[in-house]
Amino acid sequence: MKIAVLSDGAWGTAIAILLRNNGNQITLWGPFEDNVREINKTGRNDRFLKGVSLPDGLTATTSMADAVAGARIVVLAAPTQFARRCIEQLSDTGPGNDHIVVNVAKGIELGTLMRISEMCADILDDSRYAVLSGPSHAEEVARGVPTAVVVASTCPDAARDVQACFMNNVFRVYTSTDVVGVELGGALKNVYAIAAGISDGMKLGDNAKAALITRGIAELARMGKALGGKATTFSGLSGVGDMIVTCSSGHSRNRFVGEQLGQGVALKSIVAGMGMVVAEGIATTSSAHDLARKIGVDVPIIDEVYAGLYHGKDLRQGVRDLMTRKAREECD
Repeated sequence: MKIAVLSDGAWGTAIAILLRNNGNQITLWGPFEDNVREINKTGRNDRFLKGVSLPDGLTATTSMADAVAGARIVVLAAPTQFARRCIEQLSDTGPGNDHIVVNVAKGIELGTLMRISEMCADILDDSRYAVLSGPSHAEEVARGVPTAVVVASTCPDAARDVQACFMNNVFRVYTSTDVVGVELGGALKNVYAIAAGISDGMKLGDNAKAALITRGIAELARMGKALGGKATTFSGLSGVGDMIVTCSSGHSRNRFVGEQLGQGVALKSIVAGMGMVVAEGIATTSSAHDLARKIGVDVPIIDEVYAGLYHGKDLRQGVRDLMTRKAREECD
């Protein structure tokens, strides 16, 4: 089938490669004319996914209308803070009412505190929506490394259609109806990955990092359930699975940001050094902090990452404050 992938970043490109290798007709949309021209000329996207050759027949364009015309599936891969504009453009040039919108970005919008499903409900109220998430670095998916993810939709038929389209012998897809839980798992794990990177940068050791990941999962589940997610989702691929890979992998941009912070590098310098590469967790830390306040959920790890990123709190003091909180039961 014809599929449009909206965003020529690393993850969008990896998804386009996967779907083209599955035999679909793929158009990759990107906002930068020079990069789209380079992709079509060289068959590579070295700006965002260096060293990976694109399969024959995968084309790129800067025209949203051309990309989505006749598409049965539209993949939203733009970083969350740029997603609203992308969704608005899609609304203006949409392929029709029978398409499925599949979000693969992971974040919470600043200001509105909306997940992407909520943006799509506001702007694309005629669309079937699904979110695909889980432990899946672009660098590995693009090279065919075995990967398992989950796709969630309130429309079970849409989830099964996406599952059938994406799944192959190295990319396994499970289905779910818990859109809220899958989206929050994908978004919040980036904040905990920054925390894990800080721990690595400060050389706090294995015990500290294991504690951080474990308590991060508990915190994620507490906030997720308060917002309507299912407890079982947070012990699955978009919860524990994504936490493990993002907090541990050298591919993780968010863990890299934290590691640099832990080594004493200023956030402004880290972001400048990353160029056009986006670490979603930086903005999501602020959104998650505000959202937790709004719904009255205790999120001490998110609070300490927020204080370090946005208020310059000493990171070692943040560790001390986490370790000396009032004693409590583990399941509390």
